[in-house]
Amino acid sequence: MIMRKQLMALAVVAMLGSSTVALAADLEADMDTIADNYGKILKTTDANEFTTGLSNMKAAAEDAKKSTPPKLKGQDANSPQMQDYHKGLDTLIGQIDKASELAKAGKLDEAKKEAEGFKATRNENHKKFK
Repeated sequence: MIMRKQLMALAVVAMLGSSTVALAADLEADMDTIADNYGKILKTTDANEFTTGLSNMKAAAEDAKKSTPPKLKGQDANSPQMQDYHKGLDTLIGQIDKASELAKAGKLDEAKKEAEGFKATRNENHKKFK
């Protein structure tokens, strides 16, 4: 009976440890998705491809809000640093929404100009959190 409890405890610890690794991998995957789609939207001349790329970026940014960057590991979810991290993602999501509206209105060139601004948001937030 004691052996069984020890095995259960060990299994729980192993699962908790692997979930932390999975969360970090998820954040990295989200950032890769954003970066991959960013490159695609800047190169495309197809409005549908552009809006699909933006949609993929937005989904990844929203998912990234559920994770904690390694630099902020151990921070409380309501800490000023975590709030700043979420604010950076919200800024990006707002920019994505604006670019998407422009593209859907048939203003692909303007949408691309808006999308070029994503780089400044990325650079600013990577300095703080990467």
